[in-house]
Amino acid sequence: MSEEVIIVRESENLTGTVRVSGAKNSALKLIAASLLGQGESTIHNVPLISDIVIMSEVLETLGASVHREGHVLTIDTSTVNSYETPYELVSKMRASISVLGPLIGRFGRAHVAMPGGCQIGARKIDMHLVGLEQLGVHFEVEHGYLVATTPEGLHGGSIVLDFPSVGATENTMMAAVVAEGETTIDNAACEPEIEDLANMLNAMGAKVSGAGTSVITITGVPLSSMHPCEHTTVGDRIEAGTFLVGGALMGGPLTVEGVDPSFLRMAIMKLRAMGCTVETAEDSITISRTQPLRSVDIQTLPHPGFPTDLQAQFMLLAALAEGNSVITENVFENRFMFASELSRMGADVVIDDHHALVHGVKGLQGAPVVSTDLRAGGALVLAGLIAEGETIVRKISHIDRGYEDYVGKLSSLGARVERTTIEEL
Repeated sequence: MSEEVIIVRESENLTGTVRVSGAKNSALKLIAASLLGQGESTIHNVPLISDIVIMSEVLETLGASVHREGHVLTIDTSTVNSYETPYELVSKMRASISVLGPLIGRFGRAHVAMPGGCQIGARKIDMHLVGLEQLGVHFEVEHGYLVATTPEGLHGGSIVLDFPSVGATENTMMAAVVAEGETTIDNAACEPEIEDLANMLNAMGAKVSGAGTSVITITGVPLSSMHPCEHTTVGDRIEAGTFLVGGALMGGPLTVEGVDPSFLRMAIMKLRAMGCTVETAEDSITISRTQPLRSVDIQTLPHPGFPTDLQAQFMLLAALAEGNSVITENVFENRFMFASELSRMGADVVIDDHHALVHGVKGLQGAPVVSTDLRAGGALVLAGLIAEGETIVRKISHIDRGYEDYVGKLSSLGARVERTTIEEL
């Protein structure tokens, strides 16, 4: 049996300009939202990653036709005739649960397989259900499927989320746009991807205001007045943050284009605190570093707090910083699996419940490591660039889920990195 791996060799620097792809966490939900358009919608700046392939397959199983040309996705949902998503697709990617809201909006019902586990935490879907129940949705679980019905139709409601969950905010929003009356979502997620989804829904005829703040107001419109649209996905802030960490690690200067710097305010603040120079323009961020990395304390929180999706990358920086750093993970319970892989390369990280105590070391050594999840995989490749010798990163299918042509982009910046196949032992 052979396996695809990424081989990374110690590199001199990462420097130059790289353009980020469209946001994975936005594009997936925009694809789901196209169900409400009941016709042919066009989405631009869609990343070429495996998660998008799975989400496209989910829509095709429902009866849509999906055509891709480069970074442009054309989705015709006029032929959608099913409201059931199969387990084999949902189990591959939890984000496919986001068709729940639009299916309920379109058909008044949905049969969605219960999502399987996730490497980085349970991420229960209870909050999705609580919001939708306030809109008149009734749920039962039958044979592993979540069966949603609306016995008295969809109506507006006043919803307060226990936690500003991105998925729950999005699912509730996509059903509420065609519910009768007004809906408010309190303690809503404020991520830029929520605002992107609201912009697409509004382009389709919905009436959503307040997206990007903690209170979203939706005035329902009839499904018949929703129509297809053309929309461009925002740039991927997590991909941008990953490359910025690479620049911070190696010295740069490195410029990331195609992202709004305001999406990364907290990450930029922490990079500056660690001794980096960060300059921003309207659509780009440039990082460089000439002094030693300084230790920093980080707490992951929902946006605009520090993103959990950049925690592994910053742990790598902290591992090479002077002094001790404390990283507190408040969003996902299993997100420190990365620490044991980084420790194999010589990092000094002690896990204490949801805190990681990181003692800076002088350097790392190349070693065979395994991607435990998408962001950990991206960070391990960066670690290999500064580690002495050679690092072999396995289970790179995790990386393919969210980084388009990661090896190609890093190579263009001067990284000694290649994707190859090895025989499994």
